[in-house]
Amino acid sequence: MTSKSMSRRGLIFGGAVILGAGLAGTAFAHHGWSWAEAGMIELTGVIKTITIAPPHPTIEVDAEGEIWTVELGNPGLTEASGFVDGVAEPGQEIVALGNRDAGGALRMKAVRITIGEDVYDIYPDRIPAQ
Repeated sequence: MTSKSMSRRGLIFGGAVILGAGLAGTAFAHHGWSWAEAGMIELTGVIKTITIAPPHPTIEVDAEGEIWTVELGNPGLTEASGFVDGVAEPGQEIVALGNRDAGGALRMKAVRITIGEDVYDIYPDRIPAQ
C-alpha cells in the first residue's frame, strides 16, 4: 500500500470519526434535559392519545381544556418502567410528574406517570424523595 493511499484512508477515517461525534452530540442535545425547567410540576388530566414509538413515546393529555404533550423515556426505558402498549387508553385519568418545557410550550418530560393505582417510574433517579 502506498503512503498516498494510506493517507487518503486516514483522512476518510478521521472525517468519519468527526462526523460521528457531531451526530452523537446532536442526538445527545435533543435527548437531554436542557429544554426543560429545573423544577418539577404535576399535571393531571385525561388521556387523549398515546403513541408508543421512537424516539419517545408520548401521551397527549387534556388538562382543563389545554392539550399537553407528555414525553416519556425512549421506548426501552419506558417499557422497563412497565408502561407498555395496552396498559392505558384514551379517556383514562393520568397524573404526570415531570419537567415542563422551559420555553412555555404545553409540553413536559415525565419522570413518573400514574394511571389509576398503577405507577410507572420512567426516570426513578430523577424523582424527588418524599
